[in-house]
Amino acid sequence: MSAPGLGPRSPPLSLRLLGGRRRHCVLDQGGRRKLVWFLAWPESDSGVGWGRQVRCRAQEFCAEPKFICEDMSRTDVCQGSLGNCWFLAAAASLTLYPRLLRRVVPPGQDFQHGYAGVFHFQLWQFGRWVDVVVDDRLPVREGKLMFVHSEQRNEFWAPLLEKAYAKLHGSYEVMRGGHMNEAFVDFTGGVGEVLYLRQNSMGLFSALRHALAKESLVGATALSDRGEYRTEEGLVKGHAYSVTGTHKVFLGFTKVRLLRLRNPWGRVEWTGAWSDSCPRWDALPTECRDALLVKKEDGEFWMELRDFLLHFDTVQICSLSPEVLGPSPEGGGWHVHTFQGRWVRGFNSGGSQPSAETFWTNPQFRLTLLEPDEEEDEDEEGPWGGWGASGAWGPARGGRTPKCTVLLSLTQRNRRRLRAKGLTYLTVGFHVFQIPEELLGLWDSPRSRALLPRLLRADRSPLSARRDVSRRCRLRPGHYLVVLSTAHAGDEADFTLRVFSERRHTAVEIDDVISADLQALQGPYLPLELDLEQLFKELAGEEEELNAWQLQALLSIALEPARVHTRTPREIGLRTCEQLLQCFGHGQSLALHHFQRLWGHLLEWQAIFHKFDEDASGTMNSFELRLALNAAGFHLNNQLTQALTSRYRDSRLRVDFERFVSCVAQLTCIFCHCSQHLDGGEGVICLTHRQWMEAATFS
Repeated sequence: MSAPGLGPRSPPLSLRLLGGRRRHCVLDQGGRRKLVWFLAWPESDSGVGWGRQVRCRAQEFCAEPKFICEDMSRTDVCQGSLGNCWFLAAAASLTLYPRLLRRVVPPGQDFQHGYAGVFHFQLWQFGRWVDVVVDDRLPVREGKLMFVHSEQRNEFWAPLLEKAYAKLHGSYEVMRGGHMNEAFVDFTGGVGEVLYLRQNSMGLFSALRHALAKESLVGATALSDRGEYRTEEGLVKGHAYSVTGTHKVFLGFTKVRLLRLRNPWGRVEWTGAWSDSCPRWDALPTECRDALLVKKEDGEFWMELRDFLLHFDTVQICSLSPEVLGPSPEGGGWHVHTFQGRWVRGFNSGGSQPSAETFWTNPQFRLTLLEPDEEEDEDEEGPWGGWGASGAWGPARGGRTPKCTVLLSLTQRNRRRLRAKGLTYLTVGFHVFQIPEELLGLWDSPRSRALLPRLLRADRSPLSARRDVSRRCRLRPGHYLVVLSTAHAGDEADFTLRVFSERRHTAVEIDDVISADLQALQGPYLPLELDLEQLFKELAGEEEELNAWQLQALLSIALEPARVHTRTPREIGLRTCEQLLQCFGHGQSLALHHFQRLWGHLLEWQAIFHKFDEDASGTMNSFELRLALNAAGFHLNNQLTQALTSRYRDSRLRVDFERFVSCVAQLTCIFCHCSQHLDGGEGVICLTHRQWMEAATFS
């Protein structure tokens, strides 16, 4: 037998389905081995809040189960007892585009030919497509599926897709509540944005028409502060709907803009103007009426734009990336850059207020827009009607300034899975600042503490506790700085930033190249004061060299006046002294000429530390460590600086003098040691295994 979709002669090497996640190796159609996830029902999910239910294979409660009956359509997705209408509305929208649907639900799978008991699906997760494999055991109560089901009761692609999505995120339980854009993005790898509706939302109809023409997925939500409830007009507040089409019709000389929506329940429809039973349809030509109207209780209906604006609060649009659209997308494609990162407490989680002292430490990206958008001849101010992600309006008609449209999307990674542990999405967002030409050369590395207040803010996203926070910005050609932030300093999370534009752009992370001023690292070779030299000789004795204990005693006396001056309360500990011997001496001892070099370094490092110990507490804020290391002659990239910050800060996010000395001493010795092996001017060293082990002793 063969696993469905993996070829007729590709038996899985393991079909042992256990609770939780298991990696297994299967053979693809080319005979190559590939790792996939076999996911079975986790034990913790059995009967969570849904009464008596069992897990059954499809054949146990359906005589002739089929993966797909005829084709996959919107009516195949009907909601069950799980509160995941956001997911099902997105799945219904996906069925409008067979090419996209085939990517998520690979063809060639069924319950008959070569059936191996498993099905596999592909879902996008933060920059890559993940192959998720599930068995056909589904939650059943009284012989019926508990959760999503098809209008045709023997069709199972939708319940199995729901199961694959639940397993990818940990359980069915974590699928309760969400936003359509989250599922839109996971189905397509596109980027989601939210339009907040107003009664005077000019250009919305054109925006929706343009989005659907580009194969974007579109949904709408009628918000509620008291859960889901049905209105007199047949709508469900607090519920997610798919937007599946647009059309203009004429009643006499009046142009009417219609939107087609679908309730994922597969029932309960709008009963107002242009509903299935509305007499207005009789005024249309027969061919037009027959093409649009389907009189059936299937959850799908038409409504006029003005009624839509009256009853709905948000529209969610997922625009597709070039990878999904393919080489020749209808309506054009996108150019995209993707960055992965993390907010780390004490390093680059500086909060959302530009006036805060730590705001400059947040992750930063430089964006260059050179090609303005082409002029549009649409009847409503271009294909997006001047519409931005939160109602940001474009320029007025006449005398337009050329502008570039760029879509920024910030995603929190893996947070839905953490809902099982009581964690939720953080409140996150971003600012966009314009960089003047005269300051452009100063933004190649993170030195923006003094420069950031001089920049004008060009745009910003709303702060939102969603997985995906996006904004469509209309910016003049030029250079911009994008600063990502959490609402509160110290919040930690992984993130993905994607930059989409219809015209070409460049985007780079603001980062340093690892380097050091080797001349400065040699340090001043200062003659010791007579008293200090005499103290060294007394402690060294006949050996004329200091061990770690003796060096600690010497520094506790020699640094005492400096400690009083700089209010540095702690002396250098024994372990740090052992490290200084390793870096500056023979490994176990320190001669007088070695101490002279070390002493020059210590005085410089103490002066730098005093500069960044702004409150004279004997500690510096861990956010300042990067600038202090810069002052000491080191330029380190974000990854290395983050690692050092996490290693040398304390629980209060402070770095004391001893920790700073330990950090700078190690960097000094590593750079000096490795510089001896530089081969040419490329900044690359070649080490033997022994040389590498010697360098590793300094870390």
